[in-house]
Amino acid sequence: MSKVHSCRDLEIFVYVEDTDFQGIVYHANYLKYFERARSSCLRDLDISQSEEIKAGKVFIIKTINIEFMRPAEIEDNLIISSEIEYLSNARLFFHQQIKRNASDDIICKGKVEVCFYDQKKNKPVAFPKKLLKNL
Repeated sequence: MSKVHSCRDLEIFVYVEDTDFQGIVYHANYLKYFERARSSCLRDLDISQSEEIKAGKVFIIKTINIEFMRPAEIEDNLIISSEIEYLSNARLFFHQQIKRNASDDIICKGKVEVCFYDQKKNKPVAFPKKLLKNL
């Protein structure tokens, strides 16, 4: 049975720069919102990605799947929620969703498979002990 850790929600305001000419959030920006939420979750777990990069280790995305439900629009307040599903010391999934805060409408859902990679050894390795301890 896999373990699940719930992350703190991340709030995002949709600016004009996030949208197309119709005021609808451009689809690639959902990936950015998901990334911000994952980074915030790691920071909350006391994981410094910049320190890991200096050590030659990086978090990499192996797969990502997104299901779009409805569009987010200019000036929406969005809530990005994330859960980490632990599968092994070297593999986990982030289950994420974006909701419109005012109506609780689900905008989209994502499932992101993350691995940890040692650039010096040129291969996947176990996640940082700090992260594993929290999962």
